[in-house]
Amino acid sequence: MRLKLISVLTTLAIGSMTAQAAVTEKMIEDSAKTGTEVLTSGLGTQGQRFSVLKQVNTSNVARLVPAWAFSFGGEKQRGQESQPLIHDGKMFVTASYSRIYALDAATGKKLWKYEQRLPDGIMPCCDVVNRGAALFGNLVIFATLDAQLVALDQNTGDVVWKEKVADYNAGYSESAAPLIANGLLLTGVSGGEFGVVGRVEARDPMTGRLVWSRPTVEGHMGYTYDADGTKHENGISGTTNQTWPGDLWKTGGAAPWLGGTYDPKTGLAYFGTGNPAPWNSHLRQGDNLFSCSTVAIDVKTGKIVWHYQGTPNDGWDFDGVNEFITFDMNGKRMGAKADRNGFFYVLDAKNGHLQNAFPFVKKITWASGIDLKTGRPNFIDSDRPGDPTASADGKKGSSVFSAPSFLGGKNQMPMAYSPQTGLFYVPANEWGMEIWNEPITYKKGAAYLGAGFTIKTIHDDYIGALRAIDPKTGKIVWEVKNSAPLWGGVLTTAGGLVFWGTPEGYLKAADARTGKVVWQFQTGSGVVAPPVTWMENGQQYVSVVSGWGGAVPLWGGEVAKKVNFLEQGGMVWVFKLTGGAPAKVASN
Repeated sequence: MRLKLISVLTTLAIGSMTAQAAVTEKMIEDSAKTGTEVLTSGLGTQGQRFSVLKQVNTSNVARLVPAWAFSFGGEKQRGQESQPLIHDGKMFVTASYSRIYALDAATGKKLWKYEQRLPDGIMPCCDVVNRGAALFGNLVIFATLDAQLVALDQNTGDVVWKEKVADYNAGYSESAAPLIANGLLLTGVSGGEFGVVGRVEARDPMTGRLVWSRPTVEGHMGYTYDADGTKHENGISGTTNQTWPGDLWKTGGAAPWLGGTYDPKTGLAYFGTGNPAPWNSHLRQGDNLFSCSTVAIDVKTGKIVWHYQGTPNDGWDFDGVNEFITFDMNGKRMGAKADRNGFFYVLDAKNGHLQNAFPFVKKITWASGIDLKTGRPNFIDSDRPGDPTASADGKKGSSVFSAPSFLGGKNQMPMAYSPQTGLFYVPANEWGMEIWNEPITYKKGAAYLGAGFTIKTIHDDYIGALRAIDPKTGKIVWEVKNSAPLWGGVLTTAGGLVFWGTPEGYLKAADARTGKVVWQFQTGSGVVAPPVTWMENGQQYVSVVSGWGGAVPLWGGEVAKKVNFLEQGGMVWVFKLTGGAPAKVASN
Protein backbone atom coordinates (compact mmCIF):
# COMPACT_ATOMS: atom_id res chain seq x y z
CA MET A 1 0.00 0.00 0.00
CA ARG A 2 2.84 2.36 0.88
CA LEU A 3 4.56 1.92 -2.50
CA LYS A 4 1.24 2.39 -4.31
CA LEU A 5 0.73 5.67 -2.44
CA ILE A 6 4.21 6.83 -3.41
CA SER A 7 3.50 5.93 -7.03
CA VAL A 8 0.26 7.93 -7.01
CA LEU A 9 1.87 10.97 -5.40
CA THR A 10 4.79 10.81 -7.78
CA THR A 11 2.49 10.53 -10.80
CA LEU A 12 0.50 13.58 -9.64
CA ALA A 13 3.70 15.56 -9.08
CA ILE A 14 5.08 14.65 -12.49
CA GLY A 15 1.74 15.36 -14.14
CA SER A 16 1.95 18.95 -12.95
CA MET A 17 5.17 19.47 -14.91
CA THR A 18 5.66 19.82 -18.63
CA ALA A 19 5.84 16.48 -20.42
CA GLN A 20 9.15 17.45 -21.99
CA ALA A 21 10.96 18.20 -18.74
CA ALA A 22 9.61 15.52 -16.38
CA VAL A 23 11.81 12.43 -16.17
CA THR A 24 9.82 9.25 -15.56
CA GLU A 25 10.88 5.74 -14.66
CA LYS A 26 9.89 4.57 -18.15
CA MET A 27 12.01 7.31 -19.73
CA ILE A 28 14.99 6.15 -17.68
CA GLU A 29 14.43 2.55 -18.80
CA ASP A 30 13.92 3.54 -22.45
CA SER A 31 16.96 5.85 -22.53
CA ALA A 32 19.30 2.87 -22.76
CA LYS A 33 17.36 1.66 -25.83
CA THR A 34 17.36 5.00 -27.67
CA GLY A 35 20.67 6.53 -26.61
CA THR A 36 19.39 10.05 -27.26
CA GLU A 37 19.68 11.12 -23.61
CA VAL A 38 21.71 10.02 -20.58
CA LEU A 39 19.23 9.83 -17.70
CA THR A 40 21.08 7.68 -15.19
CA SER A 41 24.54 6.62 -14.11
CA GLY A 42 25.63 3.67 -16.21
CA LEU A 43 23.65 4.79 -19.31
CA GLY A 44 20.81 2.62 -17.99
CA THR A 45 20.01 1.16 -14.59
CA GLN A 46 21.70 -2.14 -15.51
CA GLY A 47 24.99 -0.26 -15.68
CA GLN A 48 26.13 -1.69 -19.03
CA ARG A 49 27.47 1.67 -20.25
CA PHE A 50 26.58 0.65 -23.79
CA SER A 51 25.11 3.16 -26.24
CA VAL A 52 23.09 2.11 -29.28
CA LEU A 53 24.31 5.20 -31.14
CA LYS A 54 26.59 4.59 -34.14
CA GLN A 55 26.88 7.90 -35.97
CA VAL A 56 30.40 7.97 -34.54
CA ASN A 57 31.98 4.67 -35.54
CA THR A 58 35.26 2.97 -36.40
CA SER A 59 35.28 4.42 -39.91
CA ASN A 60 34.93 8.09 -38.90
CA VAL A 61 36.01 8.43 -35.26
CA ALA A 62 39.28 10.00 -36.42
CA ARG A 63 37.18 13.08 -37.32
CA LEU A 64 36.07 13.56 -33.69
CA VAL A 65 36.98 17.08 -32.55
CA PRO A 66 36.15 19.29 -29.56
CA ALA A 67 32.71 20.94 -29.75
CA TRP A 68 33.09 22.84 -26.45
CA ALA A 69 34.78 22.68 -23.06
CA PHE A 70 33.78 24.03 -19.67
CA SER A 71 35.94 24.71 -16.62
CA PHE A 72 34.68 24.06 -13.09
CA GLY A 73 36.79 27.06 -12.08
CA GLY A 74 38.07 28.07 -8.67
CA GLU A 75 40.84 26.41 -6.69
CA LYS A 76 38.93 23.21 -5.98
CA GLN A 77 40.54 21.17 -8.73
CA ARG A 78 40.77 17.79 -7.03
CA GLY A 79 39.71 14.42 -8.45
CA GLN A 80 36.84 14.66 -10.95
CA GLU A 81 35.09 11.27 -11.17
CA SER A 82 31.66 12.43 -12.33
CA GLN A 83 29.55 10.92 -15.10
CA PRO A 84 27.41 13.66 -16.73
CA LEU A 85 23.66 13.30 -17.29
CA ILE A 86 21.92 14.85 -20.32
CA HIS A 87 18.22 15.70 -20.53
CA ASP A 88 16.08 18.27 -22.32
CA GLY A 89 19.11 19.99 -23.84
CA LYS A 90 20.88 20.31 -20.48
CA MET A 91 23.94 18.60 -19.05
CA PHE A 92 24.04 18.02 -15.29
CA VAL A 93 27.54 17.34 -14.02
CA THR A 94 28.91 17.17 -10.49
CA ALA A 95 32.40 18.19 -9.43
CA SER A 96 34.79 17.90 -6.50
CA TYR A 97 33.78 19.41 -3.15
CA SER A 98 30.08 18.58 -3.70
CA ARG A 99 29.34 20.98 -6.56
CA ILE A 100 26.88 20.52 -9.43
CA TYR A 101 26.48 22.46 -12.67
CA ALA A 102 23.73 22.70 -15.27
CA LEU A 103 25.12 23.45 -18.74
CA ASP A 104 23.64 23.90 -22.19
CA ALA A 105 24.42 20.51 -23.74
CA ALA A 106 24.96 21.97 -27.23
CA THR A 107 27.12 24.99 -26.33
CA GLY A 108 28.52 24.47 -22.82
CA LYS A 109 26.98 27.71 -21.51
CA LYS A 110 26.55 27.65 -17.73
CA LEU A 111 22.89 27.77 -16.76
CA TRP A 112 23.32 27.50 -12.99
CA LYS A 113 25.60 26.17 -10.28
CA TYR A 114 24.98 24.79 -6.78
CA GLU A 115 27.74 24.36 -4.21
CA GLN A 116 27.15 22.59 -0.91
CA ARG A 117 28.56 24.49 2.08
CA LEU A 118 30.75 21.78 3.56
CA PRO A 119 31.75 21.86 7.24
CA ASP A 120 35.39 21.64 8.28
CA GLY A 121 35.00 18.18 9.82
CA ILE A 122 34.21 16.06 6.76
CA MET A 123 36.23 12.85 6.52
CA PRO A 124 36.19 11.47 2.98
CA CYS A 125 38.49 8.48 2.66
CA CYS A 126 39.71 8.89 -0.88
CA ASP A 127 39.60 12.47 -2.13
CA VAL A 128 36.73 14.97 -2.27
CA VAL A 129 35.12 13.37 -5.33
CA ASN A 130 31.53 13.10 -6.52
CA ARG A 131 30.49 10.50 -9.10
CA GLY A 132 27.26 11.98 -10.44
CA ALA A 133 23.58 12.66 -9.92
CA ALA A 134 20.12 11.17 -10.54
CA LEU A 135 17.21 12.66 -12.49
CA PHE A 136 13.52 12.24 -11.68
CA GLY A 137 10.53 14.43 -12.35
CA ASN A 138 11.88 17.96 -12.59
CA LEU A 139 14.60 17.25 -10.05
CA VAL A 140 18.32 16.55 -10.18
CA ILE A 141 19.49 14.83 -6.99
CA PHE A 142 23.03 14.32 -5.74
CA ALA A 143 24.87 13.33 -2.57
CA THR A 144 27.35 15.46 -0.65
CA LEU A 145 30.53 14.82 1.34
CA ASP A 146 28.82 15.82 4.60
CA ALA A 147 26.42 12.88 4.12
CA GLN A 148 23.38 14.72 2.78
CA LEU A 149 21.13 14.36 -0.23
CA VAL A 150 20.16 17.51 -2.14
CA ALA A 151 17.36 17.75 -4.72
CA LEU A 152 17.41 20.77 -7.04
CA ASP A 153 15.02 22.12 -9.66
CA GLN A 154 16.50 21.16 -13.03
CA ASN A 155 15.65 24.54 -14.56
CA THR A 156 16.67 26.92 -11.80
CA GLY A 157 19.02 25.08 -9.44
CA ASP A 158 16.81 26.01 -6.48
CA VAL A 159 16.80 23.56 -3.56
CA VAL A 160 13.53 21.59 -3.47
CA TRP A 161 14.47 19.30 -0.60
CA LYS A 162 17.53 18.38 1.44
CA GLU A 163 17.90 15.41 3.78
CA LYS A 164 20.64 14.38 6.20
CA VAL A 165 21.66 10.76 5.61
CA ALA A 166 24.12 10.23 8.46
CA ASP A 167 26.53 11.95 10.89
CA TYR A 168 29.68 13.13 9.13
CA ASN A 169 31.35 13.49 12.54
CA ALA A 170 31.22 9.69 12.81
CA GLY A 171 33.03 9.31 9.48
CA TYR A 172 30.03 9.00 7.16
CA SER A 173 30.13 10.66 3.76
CA GLU A 174 28.46 10.35 0.35
CA SER A 175 30.05 10.38 -3.10
CA ALA A 176 28.13 7.94 -5.33
CA ALA A 177 25.48 8.75 -7.89
CA PRO A 178 21.98 7.91 -6.56
CA LEU A 179 19.89 5.32 -8.40
CA ILE A 180 16.22 5.49 -9.44
CA ALA A 181 14.63 2.03 -9.21
CA ASN A 182 10.92 1.20 -9.26
CA GLY A 183 10.11 4.85 -8.58
CA LEU A 184 12.38 5.02 -5.53
CA LEU A 185 15.68 6.81 -4.93
CA LEU A 186 18.32 4.32 -3.73
CA THR A 187 21.56 5.39 -2.06
CA GLY A 188 24.36 3.87 -0.01
CA VAL A 189 26.82 5.39 2.44
CA SER A 190 30.60 5.83 2.51
CA GLY A 191 33.03 5.64 5.40
CA GLY A 192 34.22 2.06 5.89
CA GLU A 193 37.64 3.25 7.06
CA PHE A 194 35.95 4.95 10.03
CA GLY A 195 33.94 2.03 11.41
CA VAL A 196 30.57 3.15 10.09
CA VAL A 197 27.69 0.72 9.53
CA GLY A 198 26.94 0.28 5.84
CA ARG A 199 23.36 0.50 4.61
CA VAL A 200 21.21 1.02 1.54
CA GLU A 201 18.25 3.40 1.79
CA ALA A 202 15.19 3.98 -0.37
CA ARG A 203 13.45 7.37 -0.49
CA ASP A 204 10.62 9.07 -2.27
CA PRO A 205 12.60 11.00 -4.91
CA MET A 206 10.09 13.86 -4.98
CA THR A 207 10.22 14.57 -1.24
CA GLY A 208 13.29 12.80 0.20
CA ARG A 209 11.12 10.88 2.66
CA LEU A 210 12.56 7.54 3.82
CA VAL A 211 10.69 4.42 2.66
CA TRP A 212 13.04 1.66 3.86
CA SER A 213 16.56 1.15 5.17
CA ARG A 214 18.63 -2.02 4.84
CA PRO A 215 21.89 -2.45 6.82
CA THR A 216 24.69 -4.31 5.04
CA VAL A 217 26.38 -5.46 8.26
CA GLU A 218 24.97 -8.63 9.77
CA GLY A 219 23.18 -8.11 13.07
CA HIS A 220 21.60 -4.72 12.40
CA MET A 221 17.86 -4.18 12.04
CA GLY A 222 16.22 -3.03 8.83
CA TYR A 223 13.28 -0.62 8.88
CA THR A 224 10.35 0.61 6.84
CA TYR A 225 8.78 4.04 7.28
CA ASP A 226 5.20 5.26 6.98
CA ALA A 227 4.27 8.51 5.25
CA ASP A 228 4.22 10.25 8.64
CA GLY A 229 7.70 8.96 9.50
CA THR A 230 6.60 6.12 11.80
CA LYS A 231 9.32 3.45 11.83
CA HIS A 232 8.68 -0.32 11.69
CA GLU A 233 11.19 -3.14 12.10
CA ASN A 234 11.81 -5.04 8.86
CA GLY A 235 14.01 -7.92 9.97
CA ILE A 236 17.65 -8.18 11.00
CA SER A 237 20.23 -8.44 8.23
CA GLY A 238 21.59 -11.97 8.63
CA THR A 239 21.90 -13.44 12.12
CA THR A 240 23.57 -11.57 14.97
CA ASN A 241 27.07 -12.91 15.75
CA GLN A 242 26.82 -15.74 13.23
CA THR A 243 29.76 -14.45 11.19
CA TRP A 244 31.00 -11.64 13.45
CA PRO A 245 32.64 -12.10 16.89
CA GLY A 246 31.71 -10.10 19.96
CA ASP A 247 30.66 -6.52 19.36
CA LEU A 248 32.75 -5.76 16.26
CA TRP A 249 29.65 -5.95 14.06
CA LYS A 250 28.47 -2.73 15.70
CA THR A 251 31.20 -0.82 13.81
CA GLY A 252 31.52 -3.28 10.96
CA GLY A 253 31.99 -1.10 7.87
CA ALA A 254 30.75 -2.87 4.69
CA ALA A 255 29.72 0.48 3.22
CA PRO A 256 28.08 0.34 -0.25
CA TRP A 257 29.94 3.50 -1.24
CA LEU A 258 29.93 3.08 -5.02
CA GLY A 259 26.16 2.98 -5.52
CA GLY A 260 24.11 0.27 -7.20
CA THR A 261 22.43 -1.06 -10.32
CA TYR A 262 18.86 -2.21 -10.92
CA ASP A 263 17.31 -4.72 -13.31
CA PRO A 264 13.56 -4.32 -13.96
CA LYS A 265 13.41 -7.95 -15.16
CA THR A 266 14.46 -9.31 -11.77
CA GLY A 267 13.05 -6.49 -9.63
CA LEU A 268 16.32 -6.48 -7.73
CA ALA A 269 18.80 -3.74 -6.94
CA TYR A 270 22.42 -4.85 -6.69
CA PHE A 271 24.84 -3.12 -4.35
CA GLY A 272 28.45 -4.01 -3.71
CA THR A 273 29.68 -3.67 -0.14
CA GLY A 274 33.04 -2.49 1.13
CA ASN A 275 35.64 -3.79 3.53
CA PRO A 276 34.86 -4.94 7.04
CA ALA A 277 36.25 -2.74 9.80
CA PRO A 278 38.95 -2.78 10.99
CA TRP A 279 41.34 -4.06 8.31
CA ASN A 280 43.08 -6.30 10.85
CA SER A 281 41.25 -9.56 10.13
CA HIS A 282 42.62 -11.37 13.20
CA LEU A 283 40.31 -9.26 15.38
CA ARG A 284 37.16 -10.50 13.63
CA GLN A 285 37.24 -14.24 12.95
CA GLY A 286 34.46 -15.39 10.63
CA ASP A 287 33.15 -14.43 7.20
CA ASN A 288 31.98 -11.00 8.41
CA LEU A 289 28.81 -10.74 6.32
CA PHE A 290 27.80 -8.77 4.39
CA SER A 291 31.18 -7.17 3.76
CA CYS A 292 32.98 -7.57 0.40
CA SER A 293 29.78 -8.88 -1.12
CA THR A 294 27.14 -8.29 -3.75
CA VAL A 295 23.75 -8.00 -2.06
CA ALA A 296 20.59 -8.28 -4.14
CA ILE A 297 17.76 -6.31 -2.56
CA ASP A 298 14.04 -6.57 -3.37
CA VAL A 299 13.24 -2.94 -4.14
CA LYS A 300 9.62 -3.34 -3.03
CA THR A 301 10.38 -4.76 0.42
CA GLY A 302 13.92 -3.63 1.21
CA LYS A 303 14.97 -7.18 2.07
CA ILE A 304 18.13 -8.99 0.95
CA VAL A 305 17.07 -11.75 -1.47
CA TRP A 306 20.55 -13.18 -1.98
CA HIS A 307 24.19 -12.32 -1.42
CA TYR A 308 27.51 -13.47 -2.78
CA GLN A 309 30.70 -12.78 -0.83
CA GLY A 310 33.91 -12.45 -2.85
CA THR A 311 36.38 -12.13 0.02
CA PRO A 312 35.24 -13.72 3.30
CA ASN A 313 37.13 -12.41 6.36
CA ASP A 314 38.86 -9.83 4.18
CA GLY A 315 42.40 -9.05 5.36
CA TRP A 316 43.56 -6.93 2.42
CA ASP A 317 40.90 -4.18 2.08
CA PHE A 318 39.43 -5.86 -1.00
CA ASP A 319 36.15 -3.95 -0.99
CA GLY A 320 33.50 -5.74 -3.00
CA VAL A 321 31.79 -2.50 -4.04
CA ASN A 322 32.42 -2.88 -7.75
CA GLU A 323 29.36 -2.59 -9.98
CA PHE A 324 27.22 -5.64 -10.77
CA ILE A 325 26.13 -5.46 -14.42
CA THR A 326 23.23 -7.62 -15.56
CA PHE A 327 23.18 -9.07 -19.09
CA ASP A 328 21.87 -12.03 -21.08
CA MET A 329 24.05 -15.10 -21.64
CA ASN A 330 23.02 -18.56 -22.80
CA GLY A 331 19.35 -17.61 -22.47
CA LYS A 332 19.66 -16.63 -18.81
CA ARG A 333 19.79 -13.34 -16.92
CA MET A 334 23.30 -13.04 -15.57
CA GLY A 335 25.30 -10.50 -13.64
CA ALA A 336 29.02 -9.81 -13.83
CA LYS A 337 31.45 -8.15 -11.48
CA ALA A 338 35.18 -7.44 -11.73
CA ASP A 339 36.12 -7.45 -8.06
CA ARG A 340 38.90 -5.48 -6.42
CA ASN A 341 40.33 -8.83 -5.29
CA GLY A 342 41.36 -9.59 -8.90
CA PHE A 343 38.67 -12.13 -9.80
CA PHE A 344 35.86 -11.70 -12.34
CA TYR A 345 32.56 -13.28 -11.26
CA VAL A 346 29.53 -14.33 -13.32
CA LEU A 347 26.41 -15.00 -11.24
CA ASP A 348 22.79 -15.86 -11.92
CA ALA A 349 21.13 -12.47 -11.47
CA LYS A 350 17.94 -14.00 -10.03
CA ASN A 351 19.41 -16.20 -7.31
CA GLY A 352 23.11 -15.34 -7.02
CA HIS A 353 24.37 -18.82 -7.92
CA LEU A 354 27.95 -18.70 -9.16
CA GLN A 355 28.32 -19.60 -12.84
CA ASN A 356 31.96 -18.75 -13.48
CA ALA A 357 34.92 -17.06 -11.80
CA PHE A 358 38.41 -16.36 -13.15
CA PRO A 359 41.26 -13.85 -12.75
CA PHE A 360 41.18 -10.67 -14.82
CA VAL A 361 44.59 -9.55 -13.57
CA LYS A 362 47.76 -11.55 -14.07
CA LYS A 363 49.12 -11.66 -10.54
CA ILE A 364 46.99 -12.76 -7.57
CA THR A 365 48.78 -13.95 -4.43
CA TRP A 366 46.07 -14.16 -1.75
CA ALA A 367 44.06 -17.01 -3.36
CA SER A 368 44.84 -19.70 -5.90
CA GLY A 369 41.37 -19.60 -7.44
CA ILE A 370 37.63 -19.78 -6.74
CA ASP A 371 35.90 -23.08 -5.96
CA LEU A 372 33.01 -23.07 -8.44
CA LYS A 373 31.01 -25.51 -6.30
CA THR A 374 31.16 -23.62 -3.02
CA GLY A 375 31.83 -20.16 -4.47
CA ARG A 376 34.57 -19.62 -1.89
CA PRO A 377 38.14 -18.58 -2.60
CA ASN A 378 40.98 -21.05 -2.13
CA PHE A 379 43.01 -18.95 0.30
CA ILE A 380 46.79 -18.94 0.37
CA ASP A 381 47.18 -18.67 4.13
CA SER A 382 50.80 -17.49 3.98
CA ASP A 383 49.68 -14.34 2.16
CA ARG A 384 47.46 -13.10 4.98
CA PRO A 385 49.07 -10.28 7.02
CA GLY A 386 50.16 -11.58 10.44
CA ASP A 387 48.53 -11.19 13.83
CA PRO A 388 50.18 -8.38 15.85
CA THR A 389 49.57 -10.24 19.11
CA ALA A 390 51.83 -13.02 17.83
CA SER A 391 54.79 -10.64 17.35
CA ALA A 392 57.51 -10.12 19.92
CA ASP A 393 56.41 -6.59 20.83
CA GLY A 394 52.72 -6.95 20.01
CA LYS A 395 52.84 -3.80 17.89
CA LYS A 396 53.23 -5.06 14.34
CA GLY A 397 52.28 -8.34 12.71
CA SER A 398 54.41 -10.00 10.07
CA SER A 399 54.20 -8.19 6.74
CA VAL A 400 53.49 -9.88 3.41
CA PHE A 401 53.57 -8.90 -0.24
CA SER A 402 50.08 -9.21 -1.72
CA ALA A 403 48.71 -8.70 -5.20
CA PRO A 404 46.59 -7.02 -6.23
CA SER A 405 47.11 -4.07 -3.91
CA PHE A 406 44.21 -2.80 -1.82
CA LEU A 407 43.58 -0.27 -4.60
CA GLY A 408 42.39 -3.32 -6.49
CA GLY A 409 42.53 -5.14 -9.78
CA LYS A 410 39.71 -2.67 -10.47
CA ASN A 411 38.51 0.10 -8.20
CA GLN A 412 35.77 2.75 -8.61
CA MET A 413 36.18 3.03 -12.39
CA PRO A 414 33.19 1.26 -14.00
CA MET A 415 33.60 -1.31 -16.75
CA ALA A 416 31.29 -1.59 -19.78
CA TYR A 417 29.52 -4.43 -21.60
CA SER A 418 28.67 -4.65 -25.29
CA PRO A 419 25.74 -6.87 -26.35
CA GLN A 420 27.23 -6.66 -29.86
CA THR A 421 30.54 -8.30 -29.03
CA GLY A 422 29.50 -10.13 -25.86
CA LEU A 423 32.62 -8.73 -24.19
CA PHE A 424 33.23 -6.77 -21.02
CA TYR A 425 35.73 -3.92 -21.18
CA VAL A 426 37.56 -3.75 -17.87
CA PRO A 427 39.96 -1.00 -16.72
CA ALA A 428 42.39 -3.23 -14.81
CA ASN A 429 45.57 -2.51 -12.81
CA GLU A 430 48.57 -4.68 -12.04
CA TRP A 431 50.17 -3.70 -8.73
CA GLY A 432 50.86 -5.13 -5.31
CA MET A 433 51.50 -4.00 -1.76
CA GLU A 434 53.45 -4.70 1.35
CA ILE A 435 50.86 -4.90 4.13
CA TRP A 436 50.97 -5.59 7.87
CA ASN A 437 48.53 -5.48 10.78
CA GLU A 438 48.64 -3.31 13.89
CA PRO A 439 46.56 -3.14 17.07
CA ILE A 440 43.54 -0.84 16.85
CA THR A 441 40.48 0.15 18.88
CA TYR A 442 37.40 1.99 17.65
CA LYS A 443 37.06 5.71 18.32
CA LYS A 444 34.18 7.65 16.80
CA GLY A 445 35.31 9.73 13.84
CA ALA A 446 38.88 8.35 13.82
CA ALA A 447 40.49 6.18 11.16
CA TYR A 448 39.81 2.53 11.98
CA LEU A 449 42.35 0.49 10.01
CA GLY A 450 44.68 -1.55 12.17
CA ALA A 451 47.03 -1.98 9.23
CA GLY A 452 49.91 -0.32 7.39
CA PHE A 453 50.81 -0.63 3.74
CA THR A 454 52.95 0.50 0.83
CA ILE A 455 51.73 0.21 -2.77
CA LYS A 456 54.34 -1.24 -5.14
CA THR A 457 54.63 -1.66 -8.89
CA ILE A 458 54.96 -5.09 -10.49
CA HIS A 459 55.99 -4.29 -14.07
CA ASP A 460 58.39 -1.67 -15.37
CA ASP A 461 56.43 -0.86 -18.52
CA TYR A 462 52.80 -0.63 -17.33
CA ILE A 463 50.36 -0.63 -14.44
CA GLY A 464 47.00 -0.13 -16.13
CA ALA A 465 45.48 -2.22 -18.92
CA LEU A 466 42.10 -1.92 -20.61
CA ARG A 467 41.08 -5.53 -21.18
CA ALA A 468 38.33 -7.04 -23.32
CA ILE A 469 37.12 -10.11 -21.43
CA ASP A 470 34.87 -12.95 -22.57
CA PRO A 471 32.57 -13.82 -19.62
CA LYS A 472 31.94 -17.32 -20.99
CA THR A 473 35.57 -18.41 -21.19
CA GLY A 474 37.47 -15.93 -19.01
CA LYS A 475 39.78 -15.23 -21.94
CA ILE A 476 41.39 -11.80 -22.31
CA VAL A 477 40.56 -11.16 -25.98
CA TRP A 478 42.74 -8.04 -26.22
CA GLU A 479 44.34 -5.45 -24.01
CA VAL A 480 45.77 -1.95 -24.28
CA LYS A 481 48.46 -1.34 -21.67
CA ASN A 482 49.00 2.00 -19.95
CA SER A 483 52.02 3.28 -18.05
CA ALA A 484 50.01 4.85 -15.21
CA PRO A 485 47.15 3.08 -13.41
CA LEU A 486 43.74 3.35 -15.04
CA TRP A 487 41.26 5.16 -12.79
CA GLY A 488 38.49 6.26 -15.20
CA GLY A 489 35.49 4.32 -16.49
CA VAL A 490 34.59 2.90 -19.89
CA LEU A 491 31.94 3.51 -22.57
CA THR A 492 31.19 1.19 -25.49
CA THR A 493 28.92 1.90 -28.46
CA ALA A 494 27.06 0.30 -31.35
CA GLY A 495 29.54 2.12 -33.55
CA GLY A 496 32.01 -0.61 -32.63
CA LEU A 497 34.00 1.63 -30.28
CA VAL A 498 35.29 1.60 -26.73
CA PHE A 499 36.13 4.93 -25.05
CA TRP A 500 38.22 5.36 -21.89
CA GLY A 501 40.52 7.90 -20.29
CA THR A 502 44.02 7.78 -18.81
CA PRO A 503 45.79 9.65 -15.99
CA GLU A 504 48.15 11.03 -18.60
CA GLY A 505 45.20 13.07 -19.85
CA TYR A 506 44.07 11.17 -22.93
CA LEU A 507 40.54 10.24 -23.88
CA LYS A 508 40.99 7.25 -26.17
CA ALA A 509 38.84 5.19 -28.54
CA ALA A 510 39.58 1.67 -29.70
CA ASP A 511 37.96 -0.83 -32.04
CA ALA A 512 35.72 -2.88 -29.72
CA ARG A 513 36.61 -6.15 -31.48
CA THR A 514 40.35 -5.76 -31.96
CA GLY A 515 41.55 -3.22 -29.39
CA LYS A 516 43.27 -1.11 -32.02
CA VAL A 517 43.44 2.50 -30.79
CA VAL A 518 41.80 4.61 -33.50
CA TRP A 519 41.59 8.04 -31.82
CA GLN A 520 42.82 9.95 -28.81
CA PHE A 521 42.73 13.50 -27.47
CA GLN A 522 44.76 15.23 -24.75
CA THR A 523 42.38 16.84 -22.24
CA GLY A 524 45.04 18.66 -20.22
CA SER A 525 44.60 16.74 -16.95
CA GLY A 526 44.20 13.12 -15.89
CA VAL A 527 40.90 11.42 -16.72
CA VAL A 528 39.42 9.49 -13.78
CA ALA A 529 35.78 9.64 -14.91
CA PRO A 530 33.61 7.56 -17.29
CA PRO A 531 32.73 8.93 -20.77
CA VAL A 532 29.16 9.27 -22.08
CA THR A 533 27.52 9.82 -25.46
CA TRP A 534 24.15 11.16 -26.61
CA MET A 535 22.32 12.67 -29.60
CA GLU A 536 21.50 16.38 -29.84
CA ASN A 537 19.77 17.86 -32.94
CA GLY A 538 20.86 14.95 -35.09
CA GLN A 539 24.48 15.11 -33.93
CA GLN A 540 26.14 12.47 -31.74
CA TYR A 541 28.27 13.91 -28.95
CA VAL A 542 30.87 12.25 -26.73
CA SER A 543 31.83 13.75 -23.39
CA VAL A 544 34.18 13.14 -20.49
CA VAL A 545 35.16 15.00 -17.33
CA SER A 546 38.89 15.63 -16.90
CA GLY A 547 40.67 16.27 -13.60
CA TRP A 548 43.40 14.16 -11.98
CA GLY A 549 42.89 12.93 -8.43
CA GLY A 550 41.12 10.21 -6.49
CA ALA A 551 42.75 7.60 -4.30
CA VAL A 552 45.98 6.99 -6.24
CA PRO A 553 47.83 10.24 -5.43
CA LEU A 554 46.62 10.03 -1.82
CA TRP A 555 47.24 6.35 -1.02
CA GLY A 556 49.43 5.11 -3.87
CA GLY A 557 52.86 4.77 -2.21
CA GLU A 558 55.52 4.08 -4.85
CA VAL A 559 52.88 4.45 -7.57
CA ALA A 560 51.89 7.90 -6.31
CA LYS A 561 55.51 8.99 -6.60
CA LYS A 562 55.61 7.67 -10.16
CA VAL A 563 52.66 9.86 -11.23
CA ASN A 564 53.29 12.96 -9.10
CA PHE A 565 54.08 14.98 -12.24
CA LEU A 566 50.42 14.85 -13.30
CA GLU A 567 48.49 18.11 -12.93
CA GLN A 568 45.08 18.55 -11.33
CA GLY A 569 42.21 20.07 -13.26
CA GLY A 570 38.47 20.39 -13.65
CA MET A 571 37.00 20.45 -17.16
CA VAL A 572 34.12 18.97 -19.10
CA TRP A 573 35.09 18.13 -22.68
CA VAL A 574 32.49 17.50 -25.41
CA PHE A 575 33.31 16.17 -28.89
CA LYS A 576 31.50 15.79 -32.20
CA LEU A 577 32.35 14.82 -35.77
CA THR A 578 33.75 17.39 -38.12
CA GLY A 579 33.31 17.30 -41.88
CA GLY A 580 36.93 18.17 -42.52
CA ALA A 581 39.98 15.99 -42.96
CA PRO A 582 40.45 13.21 -40.41
CA ALA A 583 42.29 14.30 -37.29
CA LYS A 584 45.66 12.67 -36.69
CA VAL A 585 45.95 10.21 -33.84
CA ALA A 586 48.23 11.81 -31.26
CA SER A 587 51.09 9.81 -29.79
CA ASN A 588 52.08 9.59 -26.14
